[in-house]
Amino acid sequence: MIRRLFPHPYLSAMLVIVWMLLVNRFAWGSLVFAVILSIAIPALTEPYWPARARLRHPGKILVYVTIVVHDIIRANIDVALIVLFKPNRNLQPAWITIPLELRSPEAITVLASTITLTPGTVSSDLSQNGHALLVHCLHAPEPQEVIDEIKTRYEARLKEIFE
Repeated sequence: MIRRLFPHPYLSAMLVIVWMLLVNRFAWGSLVFAVILSIAIPALTEPYWPARARLRHPGKILVYVTIVVHDIIRANIDVALIVLFKPNRNLQPAWITIPLELRSPEAITVLASTITLTPGTVSSDLSQNGHALLVHCLHAPEPQEVIDEIKTRYEARLKEIFE
């Protein structure tokens, strides 16, 4: 019964949280409406989800989010310093292909989104077989270091969470 009412419980919980944050104040009517949305949206979209994402270690999501927020703050400072003080002729932009061990579409999507959220890098393409991600970096004098950092800081943790 509960599984039919909440086919995607994480999505339902996230919908309630996001709705209440958008309202920006607590009101019982807003909470009731958020719960209605959290039931209706997953139920209506259920036929379009070919397989349900499995989280092996959902508790590690908080650690991952903390690392990503830290990296976003650090990258903002780095990009600001590059823009303000590094002459264009000294920039070393690069297209980097990152080989992926991840196979879960959800995990690959989170990885690509994380890379794009981090200033100075943009996920541009995924290989047709899903085994490599093309990333553009604003300044990458050592492309292998970028690959190693993405694989150790993000991909390894996402593999623990999803696979």
